[in-house]
Amino acid sequence: MEGKTIVWHQASVSKAERQALNGHKSCILWFTGLSGSGKSTLANALAKALHQRQVRTFVLDGDNIRHGLNKDLGFSPEDRTENIRRIGEVAKLFVEAGIVTLTAFISPFRADREQVRAMVEEGEFIEVYVKCDLQTCEQRDPKGLYRKARAGQIPEFTGISSPYEEPLQPEITVDTSVLSVQEAVDLLLVELLKRSVIPGQEV
Repeated sequence: MEGKTIVWHQASVSKAERQALNGHKSCILWFTGLSGSGKSTLANALAKALHQRQVRTFVLDGDNIRHGLNKDLGFSPEDRTENIRRIGEVAKLFVEAGIVTLTAFISPFRADREQVRAMVEEGEFIEVYVKCDLQTCEQRDPKGLYRKARAGQIPEFTGISSPYEEPLQPEITVDTSVLSVQEAVDLLLVELLKRSVIPGQEV
């Protein structure tokens, strides 16, 4: 019965008005890729570069979110799907607030990423494939997770015992096995300028 009493309350300030106040559009930059590919590093580096351009941003990081909002979830396929669904809903709220939202999640399943895309308006979901081969990611292994996964200590680990479905048509592909962090940030800034997400001249 409670569900029948819930009615959507229209905001008094629109998304367009918030964007106008900020001086830039809002969107989700969805960084997806294997563990160790550089998603969080790249998202935070881009956030800093955008902040220097007076663009309002916020980074939603996979590990950080699992410390709070999603601490009740594991890593089964069902929990991974719910993890991404919740993040999608949070990211959508940030877009409504006029914020450029950068999300760094492995998000291994295409269907889950497309579900988030469907939550926002066309052009507001920018899939960034942080491409990096498994061998390079294992060599980096900043958290020692691959070593534990290979030893059978971490079940359902993406790339080892659980699949990763590469994006078929990402808006942007960044190959971090060949690009430096700065080169990748510059590439992303150019794309955001081309898409008129942020104002200014190309770098």
